[in-house]
Amino acid sequence: MDCKAEFEKSDEKAIMVVGDIMLDSYIWGSVDRISPEAPVPVVSVETTEDRLGGAANVVKNIASLGMKPILCSVVGNDDAGHKFFDILKRRNIASDYCVVADGRKTTVKTRVICGKQQMLRVDTEQTDVIGEDIFQKLKLCIRKAISEQQISAIILQDYDKGVFSKNLIEFVVDESKKQNIPVLVDPKKRNFNNFKNVSLFKPNFKEFTEGIGKSCRKDDSKSLFALAKEFMATQNIDTMMVTLSEHGIFIADKNHYVTIPTQVRHVADVSGAGDTVISTAAVCYVLGFPMEEVARISNIAGGLVCEQPGVVTVEKEQLLKHI
Repeated sequence: MDCKAEFEKSDEKAIMVVGDIMLDSYIWGSVDRISPEAPVPVVSVETTEDRLGGAANVVKNIASLGMKPILCSVVGNDDAGHKFFDILKRRNIASDYCVVADGRKTTVKTRVICGKQQMLRVDTEQTDVIGEDIFQKLKLCIRKAISEQQISAIILQDYDKGVFSKNLIEFVVDESKKQNIPVLVDPKKRNFNNFKNVSLFKPNFKEFTEGIGKSCRKDDSKSLFALAKEFMATQNIDTMMVTLSEHGIFIADKNHYVTIPTQVRHVADVSGAGDTVISTAAVCYVLGFPMEEVARISNIAGGLVCEQPGVVTVEKEQLLKHI
């Protein structure tokens, strides 16, 4: 298969993203002195910027890779939520399947960056699980999106901010099975073992070893495969993809595995790299790429976004140059 040619001619297939959205807020500035009040740098603010974050960054990556993102999430009815919807509108990304929740905070991650160095991050968030009324509204949105859109894959993007519960996960998986839609998962700790019967499961190494309560050396692919096989059998998962930071990406099905080494790059910021990896993996999966190519191209995409400060997306033309 000529993966580059397939990627170039990929049409706007729809990929649904269900998960925790965020507003990424940036303060860009410079430092030339230490505060007389405390031993901390004084940042002279030069500019500020708001971007889509969390599951919405996955949505943004899918759009930049040429496919149609469908976002299903919960957004607070607050200033941050209004800013979030404004950015979606400017980017021509539909918000039709999002639930607006009164009294719930929209997650905001505020990063202070000087040059290419992140100096500080301040989080404003609410992480308790959404209430039953919001849960029921979100279920309706998900079911409506599946019925109205030609969904080629569903990504469950968990950040432990309260959207996911065991019941929601089971609901999405059951709905996807009815339509034969593959489900790909980027998990976090709280619901780690609730993700079952899915097509692809993508934790990072730390998330995986903590989630299963067992470990091995990060560069010991044989032992990692043994752990992955056991977990895939228990959870009924078709493919495991584990990001290994400086050691690359590990991918396996029930019969074999491969580890794609990291390409040497100048790393400015790893923020959002996981979002890019799962987005790219979903696009490659929808295009029918072999397992090894899914990992190879996702690895390239993740490396490219690490070269820039802040949470950024990988562009299709940029990725094609490196495939």
